[in-house]
Amino acid sequence: MLVDDHPLVRDGLRARLNSVPGLLVVAEADSADAAVELAPRAAPDLVLMDIGLRGANGIEATRRLRALLPTLRVVVLSMHDNAEYVREALRAGAGGYVLKDSPAEEIVDAIHAVMPGNPYLSASMAAAMQRPSGDEALTPREREVLALIAEGLSSRDIGERLAMGVRTVETHRTNLRRKLDLASPAALVRYAVERHRRPS
Repeated sequence: MLVDDHPLVRDGLRARLNSVPGLLVVAEADSADAAVELAPRAAPDLVLMDIGLRGANGIEATRRLRALLPTLRVVVLSMHDNAEYVREALRAGAGGYVLKDSPAEEIVDAIHAVMPGNPYLSASMAAAMQRPSGDEALTPREREVLALIAEGLSSRDIGERLAMGVRTVETHRTNLRRKLDLASPAALVRYAVERHRRPS
């Protein structure tokens, strides 16, 4: 089953996969909700899942599909070459992660690897997984700043708590966003609250 919100992408994938002996596209969906509704009826063996869906993203769709159909295999097909996305996809139950700019042959290889239960990552993603990312890439001081952001403190308050200037705190915030691949200050706050709120 193909899950992608771009019809042209699905058309290309369908044509390529249907030309491979032993592979047949039996269903298509353009959203997480449509995929969850369709999968039990279509009974696919494997889902080729885009991450950037409208509404719930492909990682959430993978989590829901795997809860509904535990034997279903999922290969994520994404434009995001970020190790944190890979980790999230694997935690959600995906067996493979392939970049959208990969050759069509690699997508077929990923399907053949994942079907019997073997993991598959694009070579560039396998290398990225070996590099520190997420919290592992943070310095002890950056972790302290992140924990205080989770408590809702302003940069001025954080500076007073850690005996540093406001400009230094802002530099730490910028470095945190870069290392965690977060697009905005609001995204940093959400990340901090979700993962680093101290127990009350």
